[in-house]
Amino acid sequence: MPEAPSWSTRRVVVIGGSMAGMLAAAAVKDHVESVEIIEAHDLPAGPGPRTGVPQAGHIHWLQTAGAEAMDALLPGSVGLLLAAGAHRIPVTTDMVIHSPEGWYRRWRRATHYVITASRDLTDFVVREQVMKDPRVRVRMQTRVVGLLGDRRTVTGVRVLAADGTEAELPADLVIDAGGRGTRMPQWLNGLGITGLTDEHVDSGFAYASRIYRAPVPTSGWPVVGIQADPRLPGPGTAGGILPIEGDRWHVSLMGGPGGHPTDDAEAFEPFARTLRHPLIADLLKHAEPLTDVGVTRSTANRRYYYERLRPWPEGLVALGDSVAAFNPVYAQGMSVAALGALALRDLLSAGSGPGLARRAQRAVARPVDAAWALAVGQDIHFPTTRGKRPNLADRLLHRYVGRLSRTATGSFHAATALTDVLSLQAPPTSLVRPSVLLTALVGPLRAPSDGPTFTRSERMLLDRLVADEPAGE
Repeated sequence: MPEAPSWSTRRVVVIGGSMAGMLAAAAVKDHVESVEIIEAHDLPAGPGPRTGVPQAGHIHWLQTAGAEAMDALLPGSVGLLLAAGAHRIPVTTDMVIHSPEGWYRRWRRATHYVITASRDLTDFVVREQVMKDPRVRVRMQTRVVGLLGDRRTVTGVRVLAADGTEAELPADLVIDAGGRGTRMPQWLNGLGITGLTDEHVDSGFAYASRIYRAPVPTSGWPVVGIQADPRLPGPGTAGGILPIEGDRWHVSLMGGPGGHPTDDAEAFEPFARTLRHPLIADLLKHAEPLTDVGVTRSTANRRYYYERLRPWPEGLVALGDSVAAFNPVYAQGMSVAALGALALRDLLSAGSGPGLARRAQRAVARPVDAAWALAVGQDIHFPTTRGKRPNLADRLLHRYVGRLSRTATGSFHAATALTDVLSLQAPPTSLVRPSVLLTALVGPLRAPSDGPTFTRSERMLLDRLVADEPAGE
């Protein structure tokens, strides 16, 4: 028998069948009688592409904190992902990363991990787990066109079906997980709630991605990444290769204004050769392309500060990309959504009371704060970025983090301090603890690597690929 609802809410409406929407449903389902997810499109029956997610074609991973939050919301979900072919990559043990400060050392002691898989598979595993609960249903081909209620309390939503009919759906709690295209600011304005502040920071990067048949076994194969360096002249460029399910590589290439990659398949690998190191292009020579090239320019960082609004209506919470959307290169979106949903669940578990929605919105903002500082703190240093420019404090902090990153190429303590933050398990302020400051001052304890940090067994596999090349290639 399901648990009786532990607080006054009985009916929840979730706007959007996105990853954030499904995790929101997972967060509330044990505390209510019913959850209805309103989705503008059809949802695939299996691990297929979902309409309205342009970033799904590009490389994704779950940070450690995001994977743990997902597993707390849906116990066993990470295990199901791994059983379906996803990879658990220890950080930095199985990573070949060329940062602006050098090649990161592959420490044998892994303090964190990431989960790599196609976005389609991750969406499907989460969606299937959520939809198994009889309290959760989804209404597809239906759009939310407005909120019911007033500036004190939201009491439901107005929806528009595919046949043009409108209806009102009452709810004790409405959760906006509508993504980058959210209409929440306009809906709040319609309720008489004004004064919303927001930020929009756009580095102008575009992403081109393609899936390849890997030429080597992907189990235990490292993530490969060439990071952009904003200090270099010309457009910033970057790229990454993630092992995903089905013995495949998911490859994304990124470029700033004046150096955008295109959807021309013939230009994909030549673009990879223009990165700061040709490693990705060298690897792709041996891989078989399985898809066309997909491109997106929806890479701006955008945030709404809902938690600052007064008043904030009871019965309304926003999370996921509806609150903050990040440049996909930093792999934060899914993890921040999972952390926000987990914060909502924990509040509901503690009980209800006046101001619950406002407390929830503040709790959702906390993981956003950390991810926002990381993404924007990097993007503002590209000369093409619009929306914010670095001040003196930003430039000094960037120089310090660069020194710490340089130290991390030869210091386990520095590497762990950085990955604590990048994995969203520690706030950015942890980088200025006295012990970390001292580590950065001392500098790297080992000599930096002068090239890609493949293991001996990985190099043997790569040497075999080169030896098997037809003469003349």
